[in-house]
Parts: sequence; C-alpha cells; structure tokens
Amino acid sequence: MRDTYFNRTLAARIPRISERFKALLLTGPRQVGKTTLLKHVAGKGRKYVSLDNVPDLLFAKQDPKGFLATYSPPVLIDEIQYAPELFPHIKVMVDASDGRGLVWMTGSQQYDMMKGVTESLAGRVAILDLLAPSIYERSGAGEFQTPFLPSATPPKRLRAKNAAETFKIIWQGAFPEALGMDAFDRRLFYDSYVRTYLERDVRKLINVGNEIAFVTFLKVAAARTGQELNYDDMARNVGIAPSTAKSWFSVLQASGLVFLLRPYFKNITKRLTKTPKLYWTDTGLAAHLAGWTTPEALESGIGAGAFFETFVISEVLKSYRHNAENPDLYFFRDEKGHEIDLLLSRDGKYFPVEIKKHATPVRDDVAAFKLFGKHEALGAGAEICLTTAPQPLSASDTAISVWDL
Repeated sequence: MRDTYFNRTLAARIPRISERFKALLLTGPRQVGKTTLLKHVAGKGRKYVSLDNVPDLLFAKQDPKGFLATYSPPVLIDEIQYAPELFPHIKVMVDASDGRGLVWMTGSQQYDMMKGVTESLAGRVAILDLLAPSIYERSGAGEFQTPFLPSATPPKRLRAKNAAETFKIIWQGAFPEALGMDAFDRRLFYDSYVRTYLERDVRKLINVGNEIAFVTFLKVAAARTGQELNYDDMARNVGIAPSTAKSWFSVLQASGLVFLLRPYFKNITKRLTKTPKLYWTDTGLAAHLAGWTTPEALESGIGAGAFFETFVISEVLKSYRHNAENPDLYFFRDEKGHEIDLLLSRDGKYFPVEIKKHATPVRDDVAAFKLFGKHEALGAGAEICLTTAPQPLSASDTAISVWDL
C-alpha cells in the first residue's frame, strides 16, 4: 500500500460510531485502504494485529481465548475472516464490559466471516463498507463528500475534467496502490491482484477446480459491466454450467468486487426477482480484465458508455457507503423500452438520474423522468455527463458533470 493517506470521508464517522458500539467491522475489497484508514483514525492508543501473519493466525485459531487475552482491547484485528473462531470469544469478551469501541476489525466480505458476525455479534457490532477512494477523496476533499442526491442547484466542488482526462481516470481505477502507475506497472498490479484474489479469497470460498476457466469468467463478467446479469450467457461464453456461473458470481459479490442494481417495480417482491444490472466497483480492474490496454482505446471502444456508467454508479455508491449509509438504488425500464439509469429512493420520493457519455445534454435525454412520474412521487432529476457546467433541462432537472456528484 502507498504511504500516501487519502482523506477518507468515513474517517470522520468512525469515532462517533465506535462510541455507540462495542465492536466495529470495516469490510470491502482487498487493497482499498481499510487498514490504513483504521490505523489513521485509531492513532497510537490501540493494539494492532494482522491475521495475515501466520504465527498470529495459528495463535488465533488454536487458542482464541489466549489470543484475545494477549491482544486485549482496545485492539484492531486485521483480516478477521481468516479466523472466524474468534467471533464467539469476542462476544464473551465484549459482553463482559460496558466499554465501547473495544474491538475494531477489517475483513474482505466472505460468507464465513459474515455468518460469524451475524450469529455472534448481532447488536454489538457496527458494520461499515469501504470501497476504493472516491473522486473527492483522491482530490483531497473527502470531508466535503455528501451522499449524492440530484438538486436544482448542484454544488460545484471539483474541477471538471474533459473526456480524455475522465477516461484516463476510469481506465486507471481507484485502488491506492495503482494510482499514478504507468501502463506496464498497472498491468503487473492488476495481474497480481487477480492472483492474490484467487489464492486468498476464492479458494477459501469454493472449489474452483479450473482456475483458467475462473479467470475467463472474471474477464467475461468485466466485459458485461453496465449490462443486465445473465448467467446463461456468461456460462456459455466460459464453457461452464449456469449453476457454476451463479456460484462463481456470488463469490464476486461476497468479495465486494461487483454491485447489483435492482430494477424498479411497483410490487416490491418483483424488485427482488427480476433481472438486476451488473456493475464492477472498480473500473480499473474491470478495464484490465476486459482487455482495454489504454484509456484512449477504452474511450473510443464499444464499451465506453458502459464503463462511464459504471464509473458514475460506483461514485454514487461510494458517496453513500463512505458516509456510513446504505443507499436505496434501482434502475427503471418499462415494457416500451423507456429507461432511467438510476433511481435514488429517499424520504418517499424517487430521484431519477440519466447517465450519458456526451458533453452536450438535451432535454430529450430525461424524457423518461416524466413517464416515471406517473408511477411515483418524483424529486429533482439529474443527467450526469461530461458537460463542463450545470445546465437546466427543465424546471426540476439539471445536467451536471460527473465531477459535480
């Protein structure tokens, strides 16, 4: 991990949350800065132990009670997913104390870890999600980032970038270690990331069997970012059974590498059963897996629109998760093909968002907003694109730059 510390939006939230809960778990994909963030917030008054260290891992698994006696609160336990045996003992320890913020933990989202948390620490632990640094955090303005919601008077906080600059950032990705790398080092970083992911996460969750097929599956899934999830199609392209594709995809979800956007339906049960859209949470990793070797090739390629949409969706998601909120997000498509890329549900209203790669927004871009207003109460709407300045499209809808999220 780079020595540079990004001013993470979540840093201001953690102390207050820790004062309310006996334990805190920070989850998210590998190498997004979870440990760096908690160490920065903790300062010098908290013990630290990493279960990436084999002797400490063996100690935790073989003698969890003794491990917690040695690393007594306040403590930060890194990579907690490797020793789920600790959770019942952490429960006993925190229940014996009236203190708050006793145990901080980090972990990549995995089934055994989350099962242990929900079974042993329900009501005792605050679970927070961290993704790679947002555009605000990378610009040194993490403290100004608020959960995105369309507004008739959008704030302008970051310098707008043109299409070439934006796609260079989309192609580069947001992992702290990869920022500023040239093309050669970037390729090495992402190749190493995939190998580490296979060895440390995937093998612990499922028996892949054919690692080449799994890597091919990753590439197929990356090429489909921004599209509806179709297990049969992905399975056919990889040469595996649809059930295997579904199992493998669940691993990507558990690891925080992908996000599913559910479709809007008036009937809430349909929202849970109809086909969602797939988005990768880091566009750099997705671009690497999909084979885009330069930002110029990505910008001019067939996947440009999908990758721009993925970038916007991931930044909206970060704006909420890094403020310790879980957003209520959907997309909309009716039987006639009218579509809204993103719906944010808040306080009884739906705030529609259209995402376009172009820099010249027009009123017709948001025509579907009015149609959706027949179904639900609407808030302000936005078109997020590459415009350099906010442009009104109607009395309630405004086109804004992705850099004004």
